[in-house]
Amino acid sequence: MKRCVGLSLCLAWCVSALPAAELPKPVRMGCGIMTFETVPGWGLGDDGKSQIGPTHGSVVIDKAGNIYTSAQIGVFVFNPEGKIVRRFIGDQYSNIHDMEIRDEGDAEFIYGARNAAAEGIKFHAETGDIQLTLKYPEESGLKLTKFAPTAITVAPNGEIYLSDGYASNHIFKFDKTGKYVSHFGVKGNGMKEFNTAHGMTLDTRYDPPRLLICDRNHTPKGRLLHYTLEGEFLEEVVTGLGMPTSVAIQGDYVSVPDLHGRLVILDKSNTIMAVLGHNPDPSKRGSFNVPQEQWIEGLFSGTHGSFWDKDGNLYVQDWNTSGRIMKLVRVPLQ
Repeated sequence: MKRCVGLSLCLAWCVSALPAAELPKPVRMGCGIMTFETVPGWGLGDDGKSQIGPTHGSVVIDKAGNIYTSAQIGVFVFNPEGKIVRRFIGDQYSNIHDMEIRDEGDAEFIYGARNAAAEGIKFHAETGDIQLTLKYPEESGLKLTKFAPTAITVAPNGEIYLSDGYASNHIFKFDKTGKYVSHFGVKGNGMKEFNTAHGMTLDTRYDPPRLLICDRNHTPKGRLLHYTLEGEFLEEVVTGLGMPTSVAIQGDYVSVPDLHGRLVILDKSNTIMAVLGHNPDPSKRGSFNVPQEQWIEGLFSGTHGSFWDKDGNLYVQDWNTSGRIMKLVRVPLQ
């Protein structure tokens, strides 16, 4: 494990360093209590370039307010001002597609789904020490030709759920030690089937909590589903979402990145209350290959991960060849 400390402040936006006067102006988006402003240049280096490389990952935030984002080469940790404070680089941390963070008393831990490495992992959020590795559970009795986990979440009792979203679409349940418990779900396009179970989190808006799952490629439109922690289908939560990639909860609200280049916010009744960063250009939305010089402030290209901080600000990651993560500051109602 290679642990480095970044020293660069995030002051610029374009490919070459620019004077402050030439930075883009903040862009306001959303509506009502879900109004946000962008922070131009957040997370970029002194040279104005992205510091994290290609992104196809996730965002989580620890109790201290540090922002973790996963990229192709590893995990980068920023402070709220956009300065890198540590990073975890190497094969153990590469290509983490989805992350969740969990306070386990004496420390915080990152749980990650690594589709390319065919595993789930758990590591210490401060030291990077790997605590647990979850491989395809042969005890399940399934004969899978491919195992490609895309999402991971953890129940209050420590049980771990790992979604095989890029392969079988089964969701595997493990106990807190990594022992296989059960699995549920099947690939398909029916009401109780998954056509790419891409994202997943624990929906704490309900008592008892439920699994909130992104059925990304459901036809005709992507949707969110509720399942019990025992793997029983509850309901179709909302449909017509394009290609929902992940979900993040804060209080009564859910942020849902859509790979089509927007972020949707739902309220407690699962009604859409705001759409952020919608990209009207069909050649630039849902596209990985948008280089940094073509980024447009306030417009997303392929939103893939998001997370709320304690103040209700949002951090959003694009699926992007240059590596894009953005800070959206919540604007208080006047």
